[in-house]
Amino acid sequence: MFCVKSHHFLEWTIDKLYSRGYDRVTLTERKEEFSMAKVNVDWNNLGFAYQPISQRYVANFKDGKWGEGHLTDDANVTINECAGILQYCQEVFEGLKAYKTKDGRVVTFRPDMNAKRMIDSAKRLEMPPVSEEMFLEAVDQVVAANKDWIPPFESGGALYLRPYLFATGPVIGVKPSDEYQFRLFGTPVGSYFKNGVKPITICVSDYDRAAPHGTGNIKAGLNYAMSLYPYILAHQKGFDENMYLDAATRTYVEETGGANFLFVTKDGKLVTPKSDSILPSITRRSLVTIAEHLGYTVEHRPVKFTELKDFAEAGLCGTAAVICPVGKVVGNGETIEFPSGMKEMGPVLTKLYNTLRGIQLGTVEAPEEGWIREIK
Repeated sequence: MFCVKSHHFLEWTIDKLYSRGYDRVTLTERKEEFSMAKVNVDWNNLGFAYQPISQRYVANFKDGKWGEGHLTDDANVTINECAGILQYCQEVFEGLKAYKTKDGRVVTFRPDMNAKRMIDSAKRLEMPPVSEEMFLEAVDQVVAANKDWIPPFESGGALYLRPYLFATGPVIGVKPSDEYQFRLFGTPVGSYFKNGVKPITICVSDYDRAAPHGTGNIKAGLNYAMSLYPYILAHQKGFDENMYLDAATRTYVEETGGANFLFVTKDGKLVTPKSDSILPSITRRSLVTIAEHLGYTVEHRPVKFTELKDFAEAGLCGTAAVICPVGKVVGNGETIEFPSGMKEMGPVLTKLYNTLRGIQLGTVEAPEEGWIREIK
């Protein structure tokens, strides 16, 4: 097997072999086979950790406009010591995945929704939004240039994509920066449930995730920084995650540090908490559409903590896991154990999980057009 380092080197290799008497048609037909040797990855033992890939996308905002974006093999960012991101945390980001489907296609799942949400996030932090067109161009270019880094269908993994926008211009007074950079990189990640679905135990946090009328409804890095201390505390106490309640009354369920909640009533209704402080999860909104398509009744409404004991199933939803089941919640002087138990995901959430994963991997038809974006 040939060891090929890049697209250009691959073309050079084919030219070289052709000059040595190999048939060019045969070589071109075997191009994909050659390129599979480009990366040295143990697909069966991928976790969720950063691993730099070949190319990433970069675009700069200066003099009031976005410049043309381009791919680069440089994974490092060089900025001024007084850059707005370092001084006043002007940064927003997104997370999505590229997959190899069962029939060999390369696809992304609803990237237009990520683009729209990033525009909303940027506006809230007084940053110049990246257009939906540039966002999708970045996704397409990075995925196309790094196809060999996408885990094979059989592995259950994906190429995790991280678009992010941050202030690069120097600011010492508290004000928005004049210069920004938009970047998008990827890293191969494994199946979230590699060792089987294991429901988690979470605790009610003594801390608040987001203030009323704050930034809880946008995907800004500062929100996640605030959740790190409570997250470590939860782990030290033996819990897997935090459940944050509303900051105003501490009676309504909001979300965890990085995922929305899903609940299932004992008569099979899907319930999702509603609050202006909750991030509008693309995974959650997709699962709601799927649930309605499958005939389930869906309620998007405020959920009181006191209601938890009446639910049959509970889960967290997001890009990484799609759905992670919750078996137990501890807090406010009580322990709530859901009937679905600590051994496996409940039947309703399992059906929703399998359907969404099937859509992403090309084995189930999407309920609406536009959910799957194929990348050539």
